[in-house]
Amino acid sequence: MNDDRDGKLTAYRGKRRFDRTREPRGEGADAGRKPVFVVQIHDATSMHFDFRLEVDGVLKSWSVPKGPTADVHDKRLAMPTEDHPMEYRTFEGVISEGEYGAGPVIVWDEGTYEPLAAGTDGKGRTFAEALEHGHASFRLDGSKLHGAYALTRFRGGEESGERESWLLVKKKDARADGRPAPDPHRARSARSGRTLRQVAEEASEETG
Repeated sequence: MNDDRDGKLTAYRGKRRFDRTREPRGEGADAGRKPVFVVQIHDATSMHFDFRLEVDGVLKSWSVPKGPTADVHDKRLAMPTEDHPMEYRTFEGVISEGEYGAGPVIVWDEGTYEPLAAGTDGKGRTFAEALEHGHASFRLDGSKLHGAYALTRFRGGEESGERESWLLVKKKDARADGRPAPDPHRARSARSGRTLRQVAEEASEETG
């Protein structure tokens, strides 16, 4: 694996015991023609959506408690979490009790994305640099989410020493139809059509 990518996964691996969880360790995945995104619903200590974008060989990740929306008036709090391996984009299942993030996970949406004009000052930053500076815009092409979105840091960062807080916002375009985020209890996986409850029940039957 690329040493740089391996280093980015140190926090992710340090929180998990891979002999007790089915989550991928991250052994490297080939990049596709376009960068990918995934939105997972995770019923852990608290119910939340995990929003992940492929950046430089890993999935940059944010916990979005209320989930992404297609309403331009809804600004969603997004809290950064550790980088995840690319293989995590297909992960569905139940993280065992006693492990970090214990609870069921489904892939609510997945697809590709296109970086838009990077930064806010016209300096032509890369997408990774734009995120580093606290603002990046992109266009999603998923099975459920479509159109332009932006992530903006409004608190924290390395210089302040505070924990970072971001906003995930739908930008005004033809795909801004005002739809709210789904009810996570009723939402179905884009990969398997299952709900969180069905994933949990199937895992329980397997361990029987």
